[in-house]
Amino acid sequence: MQSLLLAAEGAGNPVSFEILPAVTAFVVFGLAFGILSVFVWPKIATALDERNAKIVGEIKAAEEARAAAKGAQAEFEKSLANAREEAANMIKQARADAQRVADELKARNEQELAERVARANADIEAARKAAVAELHAQSAALALDVASKILRRQVNEQDNGRLVQESLSELASSRR
Repeated sequence: MQSLLLAAEGAGNPVSFEILPAVTAFVVFGLAFGILSVFVWPKIATALDERNAKIVGEIKAAEEARAAAKGAQAEFEKSLANAREEAANMIKQARADAQRVADELKARNEQELAERVARANADIEAARKAAVAELHAQSAALALDVASKILRRQVNEQDNGRLVQESLSELASSRR
């Protein structure tokens, strides 16, 4: 331990300035700085410039991609709005077509109903006329039969037809 103390004392004062070590340190520093500035710093600067250019390029590409995405989104929203409008128009057209078809069917059904009612009324009128004619014929035959019994004689077919016609004409004229 004593030898360490003697070595530390012999090294001198750390604050004292000695020229040879200082010049050596400046020369070594100058050589290291020169070698580094000639061989190392240009490579580092070039690498940093390339990295900076790459980052700037990526930023520009990202901005362009963002602008393209914004444009695509706007185009998509526009086409979506057009599709919605077209779908609304198609639904509106389908509803109008359905209403038109329903109106046509309703009109056709009403027309068929009116025709059926008219046919039914005509059939009823024809049946009524036939029933009235038959009733007249039966009434005339009954009246003839009653009259013949009263007269006690039988009327022939020719007389029967003439009497029926006369009765019908009298009945028709009395209804008017």
